[in-house]
Amino acid sequence: MEYQALRTFIAVVEEKNFTRAGERLNLSQPAVSLHIKQLETEFQAQLLDRSPKHLYVTAAGEILYKRAVQMLNMYQKTQEELFAHLHTVTGTLRIGASFTIGEYILPGMIAQFSTSYPDVDIQVMIGNTDQVVKGVKLLQYDIGLIEGQVQDQELVMHPFMNDEMVLAVPIKHRLAGKKTIQIDELHDETWIVREEGSGTRVYTNHVIRSLGLRTDKLITLGSNQAVTEAVIIGLGITVISRWVIQRPLQYGELACPTIQGHTFPRMLSYIVPPHIERTRLLDAFISKIL
Repeated sequence: MEYQALRTFIAVVEEKNFTRAGERLNLSQPAVSLHIKQLETEFQAQLLDRSPKHLYVTAAGEILYKRAVQMLNMYQKTQEELFAHLHTVTGTLRIGASFTIGEYILPGMIAQFSTSYPDVDIQVMIGNTDQVVKGVKLLQYDIGLIEGQVQDQELVMHPFMNDEMVLAVPIKHRLAGKKTIQIDELHDETWIVREEGSGTRVYTNHVIRSLGLRTDKLITLGSNQAVTEAVIIGLGITVISRWVIQRPLQYGELACPTIQGHTFPRMLSYIVPPHIERTRLLDAFISKIL
């Protein structure tokens, strides 16, 4: 007994017409007739009573129709269950993330991912970029999410998101009331910076160097939160991801004047070992963040 023949029989019964059943299934009328004939031969019973103007379902046809609907529904359900079994993503995903990503971006990603893949356990380690790179190379993490770029033959790196770095100053700072400032207005300031090995520190150093700024002194702190709080209380100024200071900006605790003629974009990237075969779980996560 063929699946297609049962589909055809169901369509004929429901449409009460061979032509309409064929149109519904994209079959020719001879093909519809052949399917019905095959079923009648197999069951050795007349299933339909046909006349030039009418089509009636026989008692045997009623029995087959009921069972055919059940069988096709069961077939479809089996298809769905097998597909789910073969494509279910389970296991534990180990993620290393730099501070900006891990504290401000990754939670939203995990929420979306967990909605699609509820059976996956996720472990996250948050550290600076150097720590994440080291962890991925040692296979402590399945994937690393970092700020900026690394040049390392032991890693494959792909960008996944744009980020914007901004100048942040205390709300009572002399520059806080200006929308746009000139470079020379930033000389001899105290800068609040992240520790060495941090992607944010690398970018801050780049900004200070590229703008040719004279600095009064540097205050080094080990987290984005500490840097933000230091700026809020007036210890100095900083360059930091806009993700980090969304709330302080919203509550009027910081100001972000732009520097005339300068913007500070950067890429956020994921890194994986090139020699390790990617799992279905890792592929699912990567496709979700891209």
